[in-house]
Amino acid sequence: MVLRVVLPKGSLEKATFELFEAADLQVVRSSSVDYRASIDDPRVAEVRILRPQEIPVYVAEGLFDIGITGRDWVEETSSTVESLGELKYSKATSNPVRVVVAVAGDSSYQSVKDLPDGVRVTSEYPEMTKRFFAERGVNADVRLSYGASEAKVPDIADCVVDITETGRALRAAGLRVIDTMLTSYTEVIANPASYADPELRRAMDQIMILLNGALDARGKVLLKINVAGALRDSVLAILPAAKSPTVNQLANGDFAIETVVPKSEINLLIPALSEAGATDLVEIPISKIVP
Repeated sequence: MVLRVVLPKGSLEKATFELFEAADLQVVRSSSVDYRASIDDPRVAEVRILRPQEIPVYVAEGLFDIGITGRDWVEETSSTVESLGELKYSKATSNPVRVVVAVAGDSSYQSVKDLPDGVRVTSEYPEMTKRFFAERGVNADVRLSYGASEAKVPDIADCVVDITETGRALRAAGLRVIDTMLTSYTEVIANPASYADPELRRAMDQIMILLNGALDARGKVLLKINVAGALRDSVLAILPAAKSPTVNQLANGDFAIETVVPKSEINLLIPALSEAGATDLVEIPISKIVP
């Protein structure tokens, strides 16, 4: 038995395909508009590419064993699925998206609880929005939006429920966030029956090891250096302290040190290490880190 996989089309598509390629699970299809694909891996039987809004429902129904979507769509569709874990990436960054409630910038409202009954709300998440407003005692007129929600305030709607990574687009439209409904990462979800099958579960776990390993390696490099014995401790003091570096003594009494460091720090770290007496500094790209 092998896995039927469904991947997201649209804003998450490029980032998802790049992650799978980094995990040595390259997605192959005949064209960028083909909804069928393949992964040359014995654990994967089928790959489909569909809108993330649909993926939780199809996984819950058992049409696919695992899928990648956002937690926002799992909540919107109230789908019963198992979570295999979050993948810390979104369409443009490693940050989550937030589903927020926004009103006109000059509005006096400070939270959803301040909104009056009958408030007009436009959203791509009508079910989640209705639940959120009802839990706060607001009887809202929630209408499905097919896009450009921020352009509908204030003449068509009084407020909008929309997703944002940074909030810049909402501010540019003259809107102000008054509440956050949900913080949503990209997530790997599984069909409950498939999850309960030991063979399929093992394949799922192995796929997750590869994906998480590729994500953990992003923005990091392996740094290898040599240092004389008398300078070892001063060089070690410069290295980031997140994890203990590997230290091996060489035949001549010097030491070889290697450690994983953030790529963003390497421009300052290498000169500092050189000044402290480190030699033979080598920076090596990393494709995966598996604890």
